[in-house]
Amino acid sequence: MEFSHTSVLLEETIDALRIRPGGTYVDCTAGGGGHSAAVLERLENGRLFCLDQDPDAVQTLRQRFAGDDRVTVIHTNFDALRDVLAARNVFSADGILADLGVSSHQLDTAARGFSFHNDAPLDMRMSREGPTAADLVNTLSERELSSILWRYGEEKCAASIARNVVRAREKAPIETTLELAELVKRSIPAKLRRTGGHPARRTFQALRIAVNGELDRLENTLDTMFDLLTPGGRLCIITFHSLEDRIVKQNYAALLQGCTCPPEFPVCVCGKTPRAKRCGKAVTPSREELERNPRARSAKLRVIEKI
Repeated sequence: MEFSHTSVLLEETIDALRIRPGGTYVDCTAGGGGHSAAVLERLENGRLFCLDQDPDAVQTLRQRFAGDDRVTVIHTNFDALRDVLAARNVFSADGILADLGVSSHQLDTAARGFSFHNDAPLDMRMSREGPTAADLVNTLSERELSSILWRYGEEKCAASIARNVVRAREKAPIETTLELAELVKRSIPAKLRRTGGHPARRTFQALRIAVNGELDRLENTLDTMFDLLTPGGRLCIITFHSLEDRIVKQNYAALLQGCTCPPEFPVCVCGKTPRAKRCGKAVTPSREELERNPRARSAKLRVIEKI
């Protein structure tokens, strides 16, 4: 079994981590191991922890790094980061990275149910555990479905799609990707279908985020990632859509913020000082990378360093 994934912004991320030969590093979304392998090229007697919630990825990582004592592969979501490291007597790291994109393996393996291009069971679970996208589509109320499509997919036709989903499932459960994709297409006016790519793209994004709890887990774990850094350690996050990028930007802004006293105060009385410094502006893929990997087009790398 091959867990294929083209690592995005690879050189830029590895350079940003400023890897020390004897340091400790964490790849929170190791996938096929592209970023992890590049970290190991610069690591000598240090340690690397590779986390992933997808059992296919974990199997690939264990095969790829078998026999390398520097690597520990852990089957978990990154929201358990502090606990899984503490269980191994690790309480800090010199660098932490997370590539939040869906892997090529997940998208291209039809049976995983992530893609609207191939017919397959409507699944979308990265961990292969818990409720599927079909469970949500067939059990949530019209109002709950509409809220998910608007909140996580910024879908303008959320209400219409949710209404038609509820009507359709009254006759028979919605069980496959193409069945849902066609229903979404019929729910969007022809004028809107001609722009913005595939008409089901935003709906599938929204359901995937909801099924995997992506935004909540990210929001709840960013502070943990930062807290685990040693002074001078760097946090590198690669986002792929505006919702997760907004969460990262807001989290970073809070860590970068210093004194919050009113400007008319002659001296600072709040005592607040920045906890981090920004390491340049957001980095996006080069033209050459986009030619090699068009799926990287929306990627952004944001980096901060712990003071």
